[in-house]
Amino acid sequence: MIILIAVLLLLALAGLPLFLVLSGLALTGFISADLNPALYFAELLRLANNPTLVAIPLFTFAGYLLAESKSPERLVRLARALMGSLPGGLALVALLIMALFTAFTGASGVTIVAMGGLLLPALLKSGYSERFSLGLLTASGSIGLLFPPSLPLILYAVVSETPIDKLFVAGILPGLLLVGGMGLFSVKQGIGKSAKVSSGPKEPLLPALKEAAWEIPLPIIVLGGIYGGFFTVSEAAVVTAAYLVIIECFIIRDLHPVKDLPRILTESSVLIGGILLILGAALALTNFLVYEDVPTTLLAWIKTVVGNKFTFLLLLNIFLLAVGCLMDIFSALVVIVPLILPLAIGFGVDPIHLGIIFLANLEIGYCTPPVGLNLFIASFRFNKPIMKLYRAALPFLAIQLVILAIITYFPELTLFSIKLFGR
Repeated sequence: MIILIAVLLLLALAGLPLFLVLSGLALTGFISADLNPALYFAELLRLANNPTLVAIPLFTFAGYLLAESKSPERLVRLARALMGSLPGGLALVALLIMALFTAFTGASGVTIVAMGGLLLPALLKSGYSERFSLGLLTASGSIGLLFPPSLPLILYAVVSETPIDKLFVAGILPGLLLVGGMGLFSVKQGIGKSAKVSSGPKEPLLPALKEAAWEIPLPIIVLGGIYGGFFTVSEAAVVTAAYLVIIECFIIRDLHPVKDLPRILTESSVLIGGILLILGAALALTNFLVYEDVPTTLLAWIKTVVGNKFTFLLLLNIFLLAVGCLMDIFSALVVIVPLILPLAIGFGVDPIHLGIIFLANLEIGYCTPPVGLNLFIASFRFNKPIMKLYRAALPFLAIQLVILAIITYFPELTLFSIKLFGR
């Protein structure tokens, strides 16, 4: 049995799909413990019966609709009309648009590819240095993952069995702190180079509002509907997807219902299919580990090495930053959360707070050298050397790490919104 596990791990290093590795480990564990291997499929069935699961494919589909339409151009024009004349206004526009777009697409790669081509020329034309502009767009590619209806937030809720509505609220203040920290740095750049950096030609407000009139209500529909008690998170996903299909295909007509919709459905389904396969296999493996009492044994051992909650959180951050730059966020969530969650609870960390710590670390890991995913995507999108992007992203990375420490050691920042809204 040990030989079989070693072979599976070697095959994983050789590129075997993660869900096959996890499935193999789970089935091997069940057989070695004289458990019925059918328990593996029982876990898949339990996952399929999760009422929240429908939100994942629908919000992903909605994000793909936004990415494929001309919504990014309309949102950029609106943001420039509102803030373009402020010092550092265009950089703030870039930050907010990147955060909003990532929140709905759930993937930093999509954001950098879709928005980078629009925002980089605008930043350069307005007088921002190439280094600052590249660093801003690379580092902010994943900055919206803490905002609802972010797919990683939903996925963490499913894996950890925590309420999605509480996670949606809990991520808002930490997310705003991240955007605000990078925004202050961007404004400082704008003020410090005010003679050189201009906001560019100001967009007329009324035409920009008219163009984006159908996209503006979207966050209000999602959040207002959920917290107003009009519908659940899953129902909000249905409403969001249906709303975007109607406006993009039949009102604004950026997309063709026959030519474009099947392609977008296929592309989003491939992503979701991969996530669900990994999720099912990971939960089956977790069940085996719980049966074997591995989390309890691991917690007892860690408590002999790590003396207090402060040290545990420090080591957790270091570990998650490494995971974030080595694994994609979806794989990291479904594989790492079930192992870490019992340990964190044992050290007195609230599961909601842990979720925000997880996502904050993983989104920073996207732009952490040497192998952060954002760096490679930005290198491909902007056709720039990786080393140049390393240097450009470092100031923003430093800001994010400081804010990560605040998020980690001040749980009130995360839990305050939940108490405020009474969720």
